[in-house]
Amino acid sequence: MKIIVTGGAGFIGSHLTRRLIKEGHEVLILDVLHPYYSIERKKRHLEFVSEAGKFDFYQESLIHNENKVREIFISFKPEIVIHLAAIPGVPHSIAAPNEYVDYDIKATINALRFAGESNVKQFIFASSSSVYGEQKNVPLKEEMATGRVVSPYAAAKFGAESFCHAYSSLFDYKVSILRFFTVYGPWGRPDMAITGFIKKLMNKKEITLFGNRTARDYTYIDDCIAGILSAFNQQEKVGTFNIGSGSPIFLEELVDHLRLYFPDLAVKQAEFRQGDVHSTWADTSKAREQLGFQPLVSFSEGLSKTIEWAKKHESEIS
Repeated sequence: MKIIVTGGAGFIGSHLTRRLIKEGHEVLILDVLHPYYSIERKKRHLEFVSEAGKFDFYQESLIHNENKVREIFISFKPEIVIHLAAIPGVPHSIAAPNEYVDYDIKATINALRFAGESNVKQFIFASSSSVYGEQKNVPLKEEMATGRVVSPYAAAKFGAESFCHAYSSLFDYKVSILRFFTVYGPWGRPDMAITGFIKKLMNKKEITLFGNRTARDYTYIDDCIAGILSAFNQQEKVGTFNIGSGSPIFLEELVDHLRLYFPDLAVKQAEFRQGDVHSTWADTSKAREQLGFQPLVSFSEGLSKTIEWAKKHESEIS
């Protein structure tokens, strides 16, 4: 099958593209290599992908060169578009909200348009658990996203979801919206808590905890990819689905897990950050029942694999 993966040089995109190549699909990566984090790191991701086999790559922006990108879509003739490209991160969205209108909303609109113009069968959109806003310590069902979000990043993701519905209607292709819950693992984004904590601890530095008794539904990268592939393989079952572990971990529990590998761990306490939520907790029953999605990697196993990888690739987690 012919597949375009936008944002394929990112953390999730590189793992996904490797898997698609190994399964025999013809893949084209479209990625602007945005400097939100190291461009050299993203180039290394592409090398990681190339270990699995051949793929096409275009370093192009979905918003700055529309005619060129449209030509790429129409020429390649994808059957499926998996749209991962976006600027992530809550703190940066508060500092630079207009970037999220450009890269998370406008870029999604163009990906949807070009997908329709190239006659795709299915469009898969990577959304976020942030669209649920502040709903403390309860399992979050898909219908509980009301638009009452607490950060510009979350607002951009929720708005982009609406455009997915609009363009699905305009072009009559199938759309699956996947809401990811705090994905971690090898090659994890350097701005994410687990990656940042591990790097500091390997360098014998203290880690900073923002607030207390916060909790996240940490989802290991292999389970995230399995969730995407479940939507990919069940194309008749379209809709909005949570992709998470279903087992939230409190910040204090995370510290206890890390202390098993770094006994001298030192902690600095800081105030809860504006724009964050206190907890996320995925109710994955809809994805399980309709897509056959089942997370398999426990948090302790996933963290162990992540730390093992980090110690072997210490120079590549910056």
